[in-house]
Parts: sequence; structure tokens; C-alpha cells
Amino acid sequence: MDARDLNSETILHRLLAERGTLVVDGATGTELFARGLEPGDAPERMNLERHDAVYGLHQAYVDAGSDIVLTNTFGGSAYRLMLHDLQDRVIEINREAARHARTVADAAERRIIVGGSMGPTGKLLVPLGELEPADAVAAFAEQAQGLTEGGADVLWIETMSSLEEAEAAVTGARSRSSLPICVTLSFDTAGRTMMGVTGTDAGKRLADLGVVAIGANCGNNLADTEAAVAEIRDAAPHVLVISKANAGVPQWHGTELVYSGTPDVMAAHAHRMREAGISIIGGCCGNTPEHIRAIRGVIDGTIDVPEVELEAATERPAGGTSRGGRRRRRG
Repeated sequence: MDARDLNSETILHRLLAERGTLVVDGATGTELFARGLEPGDAPERMNLERHDAVYGLHQAYVDAGSDIVLTNTFGGSAYRLMLHDLQDRVIEINREAARHARTVADAAERRIIVGGSMGPTGKLLVPLGELEPADAVAAFAEQAQGLTEGGADVLWIETMSSLEEAEAAVTGARSRSSLPICVTLSFDTAGRTMMGVTGTDAGKRLADLGVVAIGANCGNNLADTEAAVAEIRDAAPHVLVISKANAGVPQWHGTELVYSGTPDVMAAHAHRMREAGISIIGGCCGNTPEHIRAIRGVIDGTIDVPEVELEAATERPAGGTSRGGRRRRRG
């Protein structure tokens, strides 16, 4: 077992000791669209060309009460940036993104942790696809280097569906960085990831890798996310657990995708998660600064826990796994 992260005090542990529960930020993509991101363009390009928009994104979440902000680098690997002819600027883009978040964090009146976001490559590893594990490791290593050079406090591997890709990301990150590592997976197919991984699977295997925190982000609905983090907590009792769920269920209203979860819904979710012993709570797609402000209020006890009904979980299969599906962008 590699216990470099697991058995050492990290910045996350120190801040948890001060604050009890940590609040992580919300959606990135929708907030950047509101700040001028053009449809079809790479949000990561804004790290180079629209510093003001990226600063505004982070500042909004700091003002809403986030203890952790994630860099604008979800698609910051060479494989994702290749879609926009930016594959030769991986280190630069990730470094600048971390610097932007660091600038906002350092200007705050309280300690803010910068998490270096690392999303999936969008490729399937062999034998299901053509991406060799060594190539995935190299891609994540490059991204981790830039995030570390830019001043990230932790590396935040997120929205994973495959444990093999998550392991490649951890291996790559450790080859270029000594920062603590967090990993979250997306549970969106009857309580499993698109590659059939359960919360129990994730908790056991990732704990063996020695990461400091494991959890769920994005996902199909709140109930499935809550079930998954409970499984992770039970399978890895000595690891910090993260819940960064979507704001309810996405629904099409004409040409607009709207999430069913109001700030009250997410505040109630945050209360349930804290009561379940989850250490780090925030929001993924559909969560605005107002959602994070409501989460902060419940965590701090400055607002009452809203009385809202939790939507039902999807039916879990009796056996087997589910494969395939699409890759999401955070927010």
C-alpha cells in the first residue's frame, strides 16, 4: 500500500480540524458561459486569454463560502486540448489556471485551498479502447506538473468512470508532483459508474493507492450520489470522503438544460452528508454560487435545514456491469 497521502497530515486535514466540514465550489462550465465562454470553445483557453473571467469564477465561489476552489482545467490534458489545437500548451494552461485560482485564494481573508482539477482523457484504455495506460499516465503527469508549478495545494482527479484511468491519473500525478491527491468518480448508471464501478469498489481500490480523499461528483441524481458516498465511507473508513453532486436531475426545457435542484435542495443534501460523516461537500453541474451559499449556510448553522423531498434513486441491477455512455464536463 502506498500511504504517502493517507498517513500524513495534509492541508485538507489541517483545515478540517479548524472548520469541521469543508465546502468545495460548484459548476465551472455554466459560470464561464455566463462570463463569455463561446459554445464549442475550450474553457481552458480562458486561462490564457480571459483572466478576468477565471478570476470572477473563483471569486464568486469564495464569496459564497467555498473553502476549496478547483482550477479551470477539467479538460486540461493533451487529449482534451487536442480537440482545440492546444495540446502543445498543456503545462502552460494548467500552470496559468492554478496561478489564477491561487491569486484569488491568497487575497481572501480566510485560508482557501486550491484544488488542481484533472478530468478524464475522454479516451478508453485498452483493451476496451486504444489508449495505452502508459500514454494516459504521461498525459496526467504533464497536467499535474503545470498545476503544481502554478501553486495548487492538492491535485483533484474528478469525474472518473474507470478505476484503471483513475489509477493512471494517480500514477502520473505522483511522477511529477508530491501534492496530496483526491479522486472522485461519477456514479450515473443505476448506482454505478459508466464502467460498472460501485462505491465499494472505488473505496477499496483507491484507498489502497493511498489517496487522501475519495468521493463522488456529477452523477445521475442526488440519491445515487448519496448511496455511493456511503459505500465509499464504509469501504474506506480512514480516508476523507467527498460529495460534489449535481443540483438534482437535469431536464430539458425547450433548448435549455435546467437542473431540478434548487439551493434549498442542495442545502438539505449537504445536511444529510454532514450527518453521514462526509468531510468535504460541494456541488457539480447546475450548482451556482447561490447553491454553494446555501450549502455554507446549513453547514455553519446560519440557515435552517430546508424541508425538501429527495428524489428516488435509480433501480440497481441484480448483477453485471454497465459500460459505455458519454463523458461529462464539470458544470
